Amino acid sequence: MKPILEIFSQGEELVTGQIVDTNAAWLSQQAVALGFRVARHTAVGDNLSELIALLHDIAQRADCCICTGGLGPTTDDLTALAVAEAFNIPLLFDEQAYEQIAQFFANRQREMPASNRKQAMLPKGAERLDNHWGTAPGFSIKLGRCWFVFLPGVPMEMKQMFQGQILPSFPQRFFLKPSLLITFKTFGAGESALQEFINTIEISPLVELGFRAGTDDVHIKLLFPADYPKQDMQSLIAEFSQRLGDFVFAIDGLGEETGDLVYEIDKLMKARNVTLGVIETLSHGLLAAKCMGCDWLLSSSYQHYNMGSEAIIDVMAVAETMAYEYKKNSVTDYVLLQFYTGDKDSLHSKEKSIEMYVVLLTDTGLHKTRHLIAGPIQRKQNQAALLSLDLLRRYLSAK
Repeated sequence: MKPILEIFSQGEELVTGQIVDTNAAWLSQQAVALGFRVARHTAVGDNLSELIALLHDIAQRADCCICTGGLGPTTDDLTALAVAEAFNIPLLFDEQAYEQIAQFFANRQREMPASNRKQAMLPKGAERLDNHWGTAPGFSIKLGRCWFVFLPGVPMEMKQMFQGQILPSFPQRFFLKPSLLITFKTFGAGESALQEFINTIEISPLVELGFRAGTDDVHIKLLFPADYPKQDMQSLIAEFSQRLGDFVFAIDGLGEETGDLVYEIDKLMKARNVTLGVIETLSHGLLAAKCMGCDWLLSSSYQHYNMGSEAIIDVMAVAETMAYEYKKNSVTDYVLLQFYTGDKDSLHSKEKSIEMYVVLLTDTGLHKTRHLIAGPIQRKQNQAALLSLDLLRRYLSAK
């Protein structure tokens, strides 16, 4: 049975929505990969009684808890005090922690405020966790059935301390059998359509299936237990790949590093040593912005070119002619052109769709797609950029 882990984040800025709790998401990914069962994420504001109540509950129900935030020098940083009061433990002055905090200020030629002394007050029996990147030392302590780890809320400090001091201690404290997470990264179909593709696949109850829909892609996740038969796992991955088809642009978890759509296109373009020229209309320069830093994008321009709303011309024929003309006057290997039809009202309306055409001219000829894009203008712009890039990705993948 997997050890139960909870993540507890402290800070008024979290519960009021002023900042997003990226720490909890990152820690969850680490914990799941290690073999923990992450049972809860909890965020509590700067309220001592609520912190005390939560600590009591977690100590009885979890095997491990990673806590972030509330270790600073100000009056709203209540974590150490909450631990002391919740479990009737005195706070003791840690001289080494104080010296490290003082040295942090000395290295920057700044005088240490008296309030920072508070950060050196740790619960009796706790193990200090040194912070070489900030002023807030962390600490760990066993309370009830739970081993608590308290880390700073600053993401960089938290990650460094977790990886350097907490991660190496897990094997001595817990029997962990790492699960394997396989993620199919898809583009071009929504969650409901993807669900239809895989509906008839038989999935063992030991395998957890999940979806995550983002702005730029949809992820389908399969979480395999550590002792799941390798051949059965490979067969299931292969069946998912076959059913999802060209909508999959990368599969994470098989050993090779993967990224977003542009990251995968970048690998394919570099492998083929080819270059690209782009004319954007509906995406309004966003396609080029997404490809910033990609050396294969040799030229890019935005043209306020709308074919109009009346079907009096063959849009695709015009696009093809322009693609060949562009190629004749450029040094790029491939040319990607984008056009759309529809009036200004359709462009700005959330309810009305825009019809977009994409033409890709390569050494093997013309490749083209047509799409209807709806939603706010920002979504139309983003989808136009991604759908155009996806045509390039599909061509490169099939080549």
